[in-house]
Amino acid sequence: MSEPELMGIEIEGARLAVRLAGEREKPALLLLHGSPSSCRSFRSVIDPLARDCFVIAPDLPGYGQSEPIDRPSFARYADVIEALLARLEVDSFYLYLHDFGAAVGFYLATRAPQRIRGLIIQNGNAHESGLGPAWATTRSFWDEPTPEHEAEAITHLNFEGTRKVYVAGVPADIVARMDPRQWEEDWRIMSLPGRCEKERALVLDYRNHVARFAEIADYLKQWQPPALLLWARHDIFFEIDEVLSWMKALPRMEAHILDAGHKLLETHSAECAVLMSALIRRVEGTLQR
Repeated sequence: MSEPELMGIEIEGARLAVRLAGEREKPALLLLHGSPSSCRSFRSVIDPLARDCFVIAPDLPGYGQSEPIDRPSFARYADVIEALLARLEVDSFYLYLHDFGAAVGFYLATRAPQRIRGLIIQNGNAHESGLGPAWATTRSFWDEPTPEHEAEAITHLNFEGTRKVYVAGVPADIVARMDPRQWEEDWRIMSLPGRCEKERALVLDYRNHVARFAEIADYLKQWQPPALLLWARHDIFFEIDEVLSWMKALPRMEAHILDAGHKLLETHSAECAVLMSALIRRVEGTLQR
């Protein structure tokens, strides 16, 4: 399957790369990737989703083909994405939340809840229940951002750490379905000047996302957006306990737990595309009644 064309848009003096697919008259779907990836994460679902919606899949600043920005933070990334949506004249949209992309997306959702047509949560963290023992060194860095604690919190910033994002904790038969070129490309990009520095800044800034959990909970409680949960059960970063937290926060949410790792779409893109399209068609059908 060929990938949709990657185009560049200048925002705040930096080039933002984005893939667009589908008719602009259809409901918009904003796909926000995690670290250390890019919109390539969505390469297998963009075409199927474009039958039902206008797909917007950016490379976040400093990832993929997007240039880094000064003072990287999730709030500033949300500013950039808001500028992109304004440029595309998108008023409301479905929002795909995954990994670091969830931290960006929740700024968008809490700033303007009325814009969100629905949420698709794919191993996106918004509850303390999702942060298990693996976060101990990162929490120490948040509490005391010393060079020593930073060094312990960013031991993953190398080729093997990039590979582990895909394969750690995942059964061998599932790993065998993955394309190694994906993590090879991720590390090639991460090795470019300024990219690891950006990642260090975001690891520290994630504490601000965690500090917003109460605000995010209020948003979910008040607005109860239509939602679909796609959870990879072998994720080593976010505990499966968070699934129950999500279901309590959004009692009408449809939830699926899949036999996959953190990079769910690398192995289960077909199933996920069907479920996402079904959510969008169902919500749109309700809105048109």
